[in-house]
Amino acid sequence: MPSPSGGSVATVDHVFLLVLENHSFSNVIGSPHMTYLNSLVTEHSLAINHFANAHPSIPNYFMLSVGLPETFDDNFSGMVTDDNVVRALSASGKTWKAYVENLPFPGYTGNDVPPLYLKHHNPFAYLSDVLNSSMQAANIVPFSQLLADLNAGTLPNFGFIVPNSENDAHTCPGAAPSCADSDRLTAADTWLKNNIDPVINSPAFGNSVFIITWDESTQQDFANGGGHVATLLLGAHVKAGFRSASFYQHQSTLRLVLDLLNTTDLPNTAAIAPSMAEFFQ
Repeated sequence: MPSPSGGSVATVDHVFLLVLENHSFSNVIGSPHMTYLNSLVTEHSLAINHFANAHPSIPNYFMLSVGLPETFDDNFSGMVTDDNVVRALSASGKTWKAYVENLPFPGYTGNDVPPLYLKHHNPFAYLSDVLNSSMQAANIVPFSQLLADLNAGTLPNFGFIVPNSENDAHTCPGAAPSCADSDRLTAADTWLKNNIDPVINSPAFGNSVFIITWDESTQQDFANGGGHVATLLLGAHVKAGFRSASFYQHQSTLRLVLDLLNTTDLPNTAAIAPSMAEFFQ
């Protein structure tokens, strides 16, 4: 699909976007506690100048799905009616699912279920397109459905992946009241190896792109709003071992998802965000 910059991205069957939590680029890239993640960096592509948009978490999740921050309150309980990724995909005849670890049941759009499910990490639970349609709400499913869909050959065009709060590096594993940050990173890295490696190495992954990013950097890092974060692009169409120093934020990631799926609508700031076409063969 052409981009305004003159480059193009691949047109693929499936795009996956996985969001991890609250760590800076320097926390994770080269970390001895994230050996699996860093093996992916070696083999695939890395944006080395990518920044989150804000603190706390929720505006970044909305930038990745709506192209607007919407709110800066993690306790937000309203409905978002702006144009969004669900509307864009549906208008282009594309399918989607949010694979959410520890979601109580398919279609759940309710409040937090502590300690593992945090609603503000699941932006689809706020979108009017989802809340006003039981058919769309049914696309929010427990994470375990991903492997079932992979094995059945029924993957959606877009999959948004939400690990639980102990597996996304947000909180201490095992419900520990405190821990070293290395424990959080090790838990997230182990989860990625156990749950994502089988996906990207499956024949069913095929003509797909997998994106891993962080919602925001550490709370002390306010560079460009939300701080410096790592963003990886994986897949056969992605340049191997590529490093991009171009400046990107989450609205470019939203644009990338929709460019890869050849949609006709780029919601809000995604329409003017820099293209990430340089990452592709």
